Amino acid sequence: MQKSLVAEFLGTFWLVFGGCGSAVLAAAFPELGIGFVGVAMAFGLTVLTMAYAVGGISGGHFNPAVSVGLTIAGKLPPGRLLPYIVVQVLGAIGAAAMLYVVVSGKAGFELGGFAANGYGDHSPGGFSLSSALVIEVLLSGFFIFIILGATSSRVPAGFAPIAIGLALTLIHLISIPVTNTSVNPARSTGQALFVGGWALQQLWLFWLAPIAGGVLGGLAWKAVGEDA
Repeated sequence: MQKSLVAEFLGTFWLVFGGCGSAVLAAAFPELGIGFVGVAMAFGLTVLTMAYAVGGISGGHFNPAVSVGLTIAGKLPPGRLLPYIVVQVLGAIGAAAMLYVVVSGKAGFELGGFAANGYGDHSPGGFSLSSALVIEVLLSGFFIFIILGATSSRVPAGFAPIAIGLALTLIHLISIPVTNTSVNPARSTGQALFVGGWALQQLWLFWLAPIAGGVLGGLAWKAVGEDA
């Protein structure tokens, strides 16, 4: 299992560094046109590229909610769940730390939101707690369902990372204005640890909602998927 844990660490690191890095660094130059669309694409590309790189080793989860959903669906042995979650969180924290090193080297550095997730006053669009809860549960559930479907034996082999990466891109296009898009407790944790304050106070939602969505997505697949 050691190779799988290393793969999950690296995959989560890449997801957070690439996705949050695009939000913190490239999106700071709006005249170049990256904006929400560019950030959404960056998150999707991180998953697509790492799913091809290490998906054959660990399954390419990079997200505690995905690991929970796949455990519910019977695709991940329960004994692997906690180790996967631990290394995913460590990978996210490591990526956030490296991103902090980079951004703190800028003259006049101010940390700002650091791509952390939030609701209410800390939602990019000012959306409420209830809006954030609904969108995170719903999109996390569909993400897990898509992952299970795309990796099903009914689907031609080799294309799953494309569908999964595009799904994550779409999820970000929908929900960046609402919560800055979590659907991934590890990704939320890494950024919140550096922002502190409000980000840590609101972090509970970005564990609860994606995990709940993961459970629902796994149950939905068991109800209608090939193993039903």
